[in-house]
Amino acid sequence: MPKMKTKKSASKRFVVRPGGTVKRGQAFKRHILTKKTTKNKRHLRGSAEVHESNVKSVRAMMPFA
Repeated sequence: MPKMKTKKSASKRFVVRPGGTVKRGQAFKRHILTKKTTKNKRHLRGSAEVHESNVKSVRAMMPFA
């Protein structure tokens, strides 16, 4: 049986918190910010939690997290 490997793209995008929830970066805040309102950009600050329907697939990509 070969070694299990972590998907490196997933390890760069997600962090597993001590409680078991998975943290992700916020989308839509990197570029083309001129047409977005200040309020919209403000609400995109910080991090977000991966939705419970996607946690299983994220865990499969990161078996050692």
